[in-house]
Amino acid sequence: MEYPTNQAFLRGSLLELPAFSHESGGDRFYRFLLEVPRLSGAVDTLPVIVRERILETLDLSGGRMLAVTGQIRSHNLRREDGRRLLIFVFAQTLTAEDGPPANDIALCGSLCRDSNYRKTPLGREICDVMLAVPRTTRRADYIPCILWGSTAQLGARCRTRDRLSIQGRLQSRVYTKLTEDGAQERTAYEVSALTAQTEENPFL
Repeated sequence: MEYPTNQAFLRGSLLELPAFSHESGGDRFYRFLLEVPRLSGAVDTLPVIVRERILETLDLSGGRMLAVTGQIRSHNLRREDGRRLLIFVFAQTLTAEDGPPANDIALCGSLCRDSNYRKTPLGREICDVMLAVPRTTRRADYIPCILWGSTAQLGARCRTRDRLSIQGRLQSRVYTKLTEDGAQERTAYEVSALTAQTEENPFL
């Protein structure tokens, strides 16, 4: 089975109106947050970046939900207190449409560092990996992924430069970080794998 290198499809509710983000190469870009509920009832709040010209073509008469197709992108933000990896969905199309919530991600890339395998106090297996997913240009996006159970065992056998394909969802996770200014609430984004495979060891 061949996996797309980087493919994202979301359908959810617009949490806030798009706001100007930045300008690059003569294009203006806007950012908004999309709320996508899980089957468990939890809600992922996901950042989306879109070009102004795509946003201008959006017809909101098609329904109350917003569908986004695009790719997961990363940006290494340099700040005074260090670097921070920003994760977001780069929208290629936007459509207002009604339908069930959707959060479908497909990635294929190489591990840019060794995997981190561990178990929870209740014995659940977890493995964190960082995928370098190539673009059509000579750049790559660095996307944190989390694998569970049997997929975690597969991830634990992977090493730097091994290729891994993942299908899953993009999830948000709120955590507290202690800084010199005190405790700060932050949000992390990662792809939670439903299935994964390497070139040598398929997992279905």
